[in-house]
Amino acid sequence: MQRKSKLFLQALKYSIPHLGKCMQKQHLNHYNFADHYYNRIKLKKYHLTKCLQNKPTVSELARNIPSRSFSSKDFLPIKQENEKSLSENMDAFEKVRTKLETQPQEEYEIINAEVKHGGFVYYQEGCCLVRSKDEEADNDNYEVLFNLEELKLDQPFIDCIRVAPDEKYVAAKIRTEDSEASTCIVVKLSDQPVMEASFPNVSSFEWVKDEEEEDVLFYTFQRNLRCHDVYRATFGDNKRNERFYTEKDPSYFVFLYLTKDSRFLTINIMNKTTSEVWLIDGLSPWDPPVLIQKRIHGVLYYVEHRDDELYILTNVGEPTEFKLPPWACGFIMDTNSDPKNCPFQLCSPIRPPKYYTYKFAEGKLFEETGHEDPITKTSRVLRLEAKSKDGKSVPMTIFHKTDSEDLQKKPLLVHVYGAYGMDLKMNFRPERRVLVDDGWILAYCHVRGGGELGLQWHADGRLTKKLNGLADLEACIKTLHGQGFSQPSLTTLTAFSAGGVLVGALCNSNPELLRAVTLEAPFLDVLNTMMDTTLPLTLEELEEWGNPSSDEKHKNYIKRYCPYQNIKPQHYPSIHITAYENDERVPLKGIVNYTEKLKEAITEHAKDAGEGYQAPNVVLDIQPGGNHVIEDSHKKITAQIKFLYEELGLDSTSVFENLKKYLKF
Repeated sequence: MQRKSKLFLQALKYSIPHLGKCMQKQHLNHYNFADHYYNRIKLKKYHLTKCLQNKPTVSELARNIPSRSFSSKDFLPIKQENEKSLSENMDAFEKVRTKLETQPQEEYEIINAEVKHGGFVYYQEGCCLVRSKDEEADNDNYEVLFNLEELKLDQPFIDCIRVAPDEKYVAAKIRTEDSEASTCIVVKLSDQPVMEASFPNVSSFEWVKDEEEEDVLFYTFQRNLRCHDVYRATFGDNKRNERFYTEKDPSYFVFLYLTKDSRFLTINIMNKTTSEVWLIDGLSPWDPPVLIQKRIHGVLYYVEHRDDELYILTNVGEPTEFKLPPWACGFIMDTNSDPKNCPFQLCSPIRPPKYYTYKFAEGKLFEETGHEDPITKTSRVLRLEAKSKDGKSVPMTIFHKTDSEDLQKKPLLVHVYGAYGMDLKMNFRPERRVLVDDGWILAYCHVRGGGELGLQWHADGRLTKKLNGLADLEACIKTLHGQGFSQPSLTTLTAFSAGGVLVGALCNSNPELLRAVTLEAPFLDVLNTMMDTTLPLTLEELEEWGNPSSDEKHKNYIKRYCPYQNIKPQHYPSIHITAYENDERVPLKGIVNYTEKLKEAITEHAKDAGEGYQAPNVVLDIQPGGNHVIEDSHKKITAQIKFLYEELGLDSTSVFENLKKYLKF
């Protein structure tokens, strides 16, 4: 059971909205994990018995497809389920770019969900849920299904849509920019569409159809960021709404996923290291769910289905470890990690344009992965490896202008995350583009604790190995300087959420490497947070940070790197912190306490530094709202860029002129 396979279970983590403190607001679906990781997958295939083979298949339910709204959030087209060719993707990309270039001075929309089902496309237009015929999807001819203003929310948007199998109903999850709370509405589709029901605090939801051709909506209820309850509901003349499952262990959470062929609804119960899956037959949704394998600490697995066969993706051992339900026989085929043997697009690599595909050199210190990007045709993408203190090679991805000369004199913005096994996001954002255009070097450090190099990469940077991530970050910055990329006086560092742990720790241990830092909703008081079990995510986070309340080893180790615990009188880089007033994931109190303690240490150091000492600036920008991270906040973006330019003594005129192409001032 202890032997690890090469499976990288990003599927499990990317399938879950708002996974702990780590998650930015993302619109990711279950098959995004295949990007970069398909070659690590080991599938176990199980045949089902004749009794299931004789049942008719359920018509395929609607799945997410790329959005029609254009945003700075994701500039690149996402691979669709129909396996578009690269050339088709590039054509789509050019259409996006054309639309962006013809919309200067406009505020881009938040990306909303869009679903294609049957002959219709369902999406958000303005403040309405609408649908249009597929062939007319790019025109203004659409049918309004529901006006979001009826919910009395401030600037609501749709982030998920599911259509019932025969299109009698459509369900949509609606939220606002400044809150993580979501409302699920159910609209009856008819000549006069009408809202049939509304459910608060819904996280995941899926439709199935029972034996009597009745649509059944399954959904999970989220309270205080914890998702433990599963409900099922019907509508029309036979209205029902019942809770049929509650997870008792507070360290686990629940999410729903409908297999790609719509045959089974999977109830996934998991924490950071362990999972348990129950199946509900899509043809018999009122029957009790069937357990695939009870939870075993350290065992993660995920279930798919196709052609009356179950596929179990797992991180451990042999397939015989899984106790299959009675209706599954024991025939097994091991695909041995070969993606050619995998029948799912889920396991096919999602291949964006060349410049956006990051492959890290093995045994090579420096190698170019792309010459031009299709956005500016002036940027270079490089890969570089740093040697950490223990000799571990740590990959980096670097962007800079092709025609840049004397890179040592250019400003550098370093990005880091390093937690939860999550990849560092390198998606297109307008502020990143304008910085590169203005001569900045952008460097992304893929340190341990993240997920770029598999499960072991995460394991080597969590619990009592968290200091590995700090050593990696330090090595990356020193390597950048040593290879001629900028210098300490022009180096800045940025992170959000859990990435703030490494940034705050580096500011304590090696402040001389940096000139300025920007943090957003940063996790800075690890020790006190993890000792407070009344906070929504503390129990869920024990697998990442440890349990300082009951384990003295964990407590002492956290004390060694916790940013708040290690503040001391010394010269710090200037720091700009963006925090959110009602953030439930990273409590504002911890950020305020950190800021006050840091200012006190800076003041104490200044007293002994002598006349003429220029103390660093510490800015705490508290924004209203209850969301964890607001990516498209123009106020936040401009404040951070202004801070960096002022601290480095640079002229910001051109960068803000370029930003006007994307942001409304």
